[in-house]
Amino acid sequence: MPLAIVCALAAPAAAQSPAATAEARTAARLDAIADSPPRLRIFLQRMPKGGDLHNHSGGAIYAEDILRWAAQDGRCVATDPYRIVSPPCDAPGRFPARGLEEDYPRYAAAIQAFSTRDHEEGVGDPTVPGYDRFFATFDAFWPAFAGNAGRELSLVRQQAAGDHVSYLELSSGSEATGPLLAAMKGTTGTDLDALYAAVSPLLPAAVASARAEYDHAEADAARIDGCTTPQHTPACDVAVRYLYTAIRTRPPAEVFAQLAFGFALAGADPRFVGVNIAAPEHDPVAIRDYALHMRMFAFLKARHPTVPLSLHAGELTLGLVPPRDLRFHIRDAVAVAGARRIGHGIDISYEDDATALLARMARDRVAVEINLTSNAVILGVKGAQHPLSLYRTAGVPVVLSTDDEGVSRSDMTNEYQRAVAEQGLRYTDLKQIARDTLAYSFLPGKGLWRDRAGGTRVAPCADLASTTCAAYRATDAKAARQWQLERDFTAFEAETR
Repeated sequence: MPLAIVCALAAPAAAQSPAATAEARTAARLDAIADSPPRLRIFLQRMPKGGDLHNHSGGAIYAEDILRWAAQDGRCVATDPYRIVSPPCDAPGRFPARGLEEDYPRYAAAIQAFSTRDHEEGVGDPTVPGYDRFFATFDAFWPAFAGNAGRELSLVRQQAAGDHVSYLELSSGSEATGPLLAAMKGTTGTDLDALYAAVSPLLPAAVASARAEYDHAEADAARIDGCTTPQHTPACDVAVRYLYTAIRTRPPAEVFAQLAFGFALAGADPRFVGVNIAAPEHDPVAIRDYALHMRMFAFLKARHPTVPLSLHAGELTLGLVPPRDLRFHIRDAVAVAGARRIGHGIDISYEDDATALLARMARDRVAVEINLTSNAVILGVKGAQHPLSLYRTAGVPVVLSTDDEGVSRSDMTNEYQRAVAEQGLRYTDLKQIARDTLAYSFLPGKGLWRDRAGGTRVAPCADLASTTCAAYRATDAKAARQWQLERDFTAFEAETR
């Protein structure tokens, strides 16, 4: 008998720590139910998941809630095509949103128009590709969001709490950019120094307006969830930070104004922990200006070096755009703009010298935000076609995220379930990903871990129950969230049988 096997058989049971035994038992439980979607859903629903670092708060709201807001606010639904509009509601092709639930055919049509419900099952017009159906929903339902920022935040936090997600970095915008966009409208030229000189005087007022806007939304959400009362909901325990997100399909001067505003806001308000850019990456304007946008980020990053970036990049695949536009988006986001995280990153295998880029991302710990449902719906990329395993094999950190869970009719538990069913991940993989959602978050602080999440802890927290650890996490926001996640894992693994 080989010596290694003899030693293993001879080793006393006490050689394994209780924590290791609990983790192993929990991992074995997932292995046993991995082929049973109902059982797997129950298991993963309860599993602590850390953070969601790629969540567009507007796209996180389900169509049913959008219709409920529209009804409560006296708005209408138009049918040419289906969309939310303002009164009057008695014009041809319009009807009140109030009472719509009693007219199921129209109600169902509105749900389809405001989401990608059943798209993966082939329901809907087969001539409309997933990306067009997905991005068309926002213009259709966006009017219902007016005046409902508090409701929006409340629902996003409630959904996170139900999924055992304790931290959100929400990609969001601000009405405060209105005057900036108006001032830059019609401005031509791409001299970044000139654009910065033009927009800079307008930034202090815009930042003050945005901070007041978010103060009001957060107070409203706290009221809805009873956060100042003994009956507060679990949503109140979900920590929220924001990534100001510019829209990349606007004219260059307006994109620059948004980005300058985002950097200024992140520098002034600790709730805003970074800057992002979004909208269809395959849009002709986005394609035309992509390299310019990356230079804008570099320009502003030089003036605000402490503001981190998480950039949508590589949300593309072969056939959606010409091959030449698949060769540099992720690279430029990392090497030119200085992104610390990449959103989507689907076209990595089409990038010039992808192997070297993967090595750089692994070395510099540039994490990738993986959105399995979104990638399947918008790009048709899933299963073995998805680059998740490529990133993991290359040592690039990855996190699971929801993207637009309301539009895509998903949630974080479903993203974890797809990771098991489609990507072959198991419990220790998912646990590492959950830990990494906090490790690669933009929360301030050094965190709980000396190096990689799940490895050796920092000296003050060698004992998580110590007073030195309590003092440490009291001044380190990242460590505080990571400490809570470790406690949640201990409880979850103790109860798993």
